[in-house]
Amino acid sequence: MEKQRLQKVLAAMGLGSRRRIEGWISEGRVRVNGQTASLGDQAGPGDAIEVDGKRVVVPDVRPVRRVLIYHKPEGQITANHDPEGRPTVAENLPPITEGRWITVGRLDFNTSGLLLVTNDGELANRLMHPSYQIERTYAVRVLGGLDDEQQNRLIEGVQLEDGQASFTRLADAGGQGANHWYHVTLHEGRNREVRRMIEAVGGQVSRLIRISYAGVTLPPRLRPGKIQELPPETEGALAELVGLKPETRHKTLGRHDARRAHKPFKAGKPARAAQKRPSRRDGKGPEVHSLKRDTTIRSRKSRNRPDRGTGGKRGGTR
Repeated sequence: MEKQRLQKVLAAMGLGSRRRIEGWISEGRVRVNGQTASLGDQAGPGDAIEVDGKRVVVPDVRPVRRVLIYHKPEGQITANHDPEGRPTVAENLPPITEGRWITVGRLDFNTSGLLLVTNDGELANRLMHPSYQIERTYAVRVLGGLDDEQQNRLIEGVQLEDGQASFTRLADAGGQGANHWYHVTLHEGRNREVRRMIEAVGGQVSRLIRISYAGVTLPPRLRPGKIQELPPETEGALAELVGLKPETRHKTLGRHDARRAHKPFKAGKPARAAQKRPSRRDGKGPEVHSLKRDTTIRSRKSRNRPDRGTGGKRGGTR
C-alpha cells in the first residue's frame, strides 16, 4: 500500500469517515512517527500512527474487500460490545484475518432484517453518507393500518424533532386482521426514523424489517442470525454505486454462496408460500409495490438517466 493522505488511510481501516478523522487531526488527537499530525500529512506501511494514544498498524497490502449480508434478528444491538450485556451483532460475525468488520449503518434492538457488513471502511462510509442518496427499504407492520390521509402525509413529509422527513415510496403490502404491512423507502438512516414518522401521523408500528439497502435485497432463505457473502459481481456494482473501483483480486466463495437466492423478501409470509400479487392500476384497489426496481444496483452516472420508453427520470427522488 502506497502512502496516502492520513485521513484516507484511517478511513479505509474503518476508524471513521474522512471528515470525522480530519476533525481528530485538527484537534491534535493523531500522531505520526511521534509528531502531532497536520491536515495534508501522508502515511503508509511502516509509519507509527497513534489515535488518542492507541497504536494503529497500517497493512502492507490493502485487505481484499469483502461484503456480507447478515440477517439481524430482533433482540440484538448493532455494536461490538454492550455494557448492559445484551447480545450483539458482532458475536455472530465470522472471524476475519484481514482488517475488521464494519457494519453499514445500524438497526434498532427491536428491528430485524438486512445488515450489510464489510471490511472496507471507505465503502462503509460512502454507503452511509447522505450525499450518495442510498435507498433503504423496509417492511413495516402497522396496527390498524394507515388511511389515505396518513399515507399522503408520510409521502409529503412530517416534522420530527430533528427535522423534516418523508418516504420516497410507500406501498400497500397486504395483511390480515388488525395488522397491515407496507413497504416504505427512504434515503436516510436517522435513529428510529421509520418508527417516529409513522408515530407522527398517529400510527403504531408492531414490527419493522429492513428488506433492501443500496439495491441489495434480503434473501428469503437466509434465516435470522445467518450470514452469506455477496458474489463478486454484486459487490463490484455496490462499489461502483458510490464511486469506488470493483475488487479485482480472487476470492473463494463458500458452498452456501452458490445456492444464493435473489428473490426479494416477502414480509409476513414464509418464503415458499409467498406469491406475486398483481398490481392494481384500474383505481379499484391499492397498487402492489414491487421491489424489482430496488434489486438492481445502478452506477452513480446512470442513476438519474431517463428510463427507456418513459421519457422521464427514474421514480423515487431523495
